Amino acid sequence: MRSLPVLAAALATGITGIAVPAAAQQVAPAPVLLDATLLDVVAQGKATRVPDVATLRAGVLTQAATAAAALQENSTRMNRVVAALRKAGVAPRDIQTAQIGLQPQYRYAENVPPVITGYQASNQVSVRFRDIAKSGAILDALVAEGANQIQGPDLSVDAADQALDEARADAIAKARARAELYAKAAGLRVDRILTIAEGDVPSAPAPVMVQARMASVAADSTPMAAGEQDITANVTVRFLLR
Repeated sequence: MRSLPVLAAALATGITGIAVPAAAQQVAPAPVLLDATLLDVVAQGKATRVPDVATLRAGVLTQAATAAAALQENSTRMNRVVAALRKAGVAPRDIQTAQIGLQPQYRYAENVPPVITGYQASNQVSVRFRDIAKSGAILDALVAEGANQIQGPDLSVDAADQALDEARADAIAKARARAELYAKAAGLRVDRILTIAEGDVPSAPAPVMVQARMASVAADSTPMAAGEQDITANVTVRFLLR
């Protein structure tokens, strides 16, 4: 039989061979940085561009006594609208059918069922203008050819990747400057960046009208102002301060 001193020594050196219950086991805590400070900075970078693409919808709405007549008249006028777009130099890849509709029109009266009085046909195409300066004059030509529905425009930057990269670089620079400010105020210095995470970036940024730049079109054409558009990138950067 072991003496008490020997048993105590065995317990102290961990060679008893006795299993420790699972409930008594503990996960080692995460290391604590005793000589450093973590700082998370959220920053937004921005790049400004003048939009060079305008997308809008143009279409024809017609009414007739029968569905066939309404659709036939609509098709005739819509063919002229599409032909006018192509004549103006709009590429086929920039013309896309957006909506076709045919609905009955009713006359309503009290205490009697509604009566069909005719039919309404509609056809709209989505048009991408790569020369905003000419879009106003083209719209006027479409109306002259029978278009009576126009919606838009949505202005965008065709090659936005470079602008987005500029916004990312701007976001990192702003995050770094803010970290330097915090570090100086706390009597520390920025040691290094630990992590960088990019936030959500909209695929189609909302236009910000900073400066209206009128397109060079004829005085009697529909004016189109391109303005400017902000493309943004959001980042979260973790810095190590010492």
